[in-house]
Amino acid sequence: MKNLLFVGLVVFTIKVSAQEIKVKSGSEKFSSGSHDCLKTTIYYVSKDDAMDKWKSKLNDFKDEKVKRSGSEIFGDNILIKDWGNNTVDIYSVFEEDKDKKTVTMSVAVDLGGAYLTSSDKDKYNYMEKLMRDFAKRNSKSAVQDELILVAKLLDKVEGEQKDLETENKKLKEDVEDYKKKISKAESDIKENESKQSAKKTEVEAKKKVVDDVKKKLNGIN
Repeated sequence: MKNLLFVGLVVFTIKVSAQEIKVKSGSEKFSSGSHDCLKTTIYYVSKDDAMDKWKSKLNDFKDEKVKRSGSEIFGDNILIKDWGNNTVDIYSVFEEDKDKKTVTMSVAVDLGGAYLTSSDKDKYNYMEKLMRDFAKRNSKSAVQDELILVAKLLDKVEGEQKDLETENKKLKEDVEDYKKKISKAESDIKENESKQSAKKTEVEAKKKVVDDVKKKLNGIN
């Protein structure tokens, strides 16, 4: 069992390390219509968890409101200081693939009449890094939480294995003790039988003496 769990951990680690977090350009349908956007994938999380954390992330910026509706989060008049004093609206939609344990996050940024694309290099790079760091951090966090659970399970079965080894050792010691007791009992039986044989001979001799004495007694008239 220990070896199987170890192999499982190795395979799990390899699988995780193979997931490269990327952000790409795309187009998606939002509550405000279809717009250019940035897309990334978050691994090993639920949609609800990803949305809660992204909403919290947007709240780190100065804003009028950040609200969730269905699978979308809308950030109204968000101020990103690195972009100056003009606020932007951020639309984010989330799609979950439960079989693959992934959540696709699509983010459209309304700059005020036009939506962010890769042609606006500085702002695009900023949003690309923001999303990539968010996806990477939360993917790793989810894996770390699962790894803690698996490690606890490994500790548990290792403890159970040690208990079984200790029990096995005690049972073997008991068997050896029983063997010694059986061997001694067998020796004691032989000694007892030898003593019984000698005692029977002694009894027969004493019976003869008693019979002889009785004869003497009966011979006196």
